Amino acid sequence: MRMNVRMKKLAGMAATAALAAATVLPTATFAQGELTGKDLGLEAIEGSVKLGGGDVRQTAARIINVALGFLGIIAVVIVLIGGFKYMVSGGNEEKTSEAKNMIVAGIIGLAIILSAWAITTFVISSLLTATQEPS
Repeated sequence: MRMNVRMKKLAGMAATAALAAATVLPTATFAQGELTGKDLGLEAIEGSVKLGGGDVRQTAARIINVALGFLGIIAVVIVLIGGFKYMVSGGNEEKTSEAKNMIVAGIIGLAIILSAWAITTFVISSLLTATQEPS
């Protein structure tokens, strides 16, 4: 029992030391000067890669919309699979309850995805409106 307490203390001290090292070491390793395009390797792809000139907020909104769209498709597929399982359950209580649970989970997922989409659309449009210069 006594050895177990010592091992726990030693493991706690090792974890604390590792956390302290992980906090302090990046300041020593990132102590260089200002980064340039040459440091990041941008000169190697200078003529071949076209970077977008659009607003970063709009790009983020598009990425979020695509991700939420994929999640919505997945939720609809879950509801469809649950409905199919319900139809072919043949009156079996266990299969019927499993299918109902899938349908409910899919509908709850759709509700969460739709509310996340509404919130992100509102936040991004508010940010775009608030940060545009008055014309």
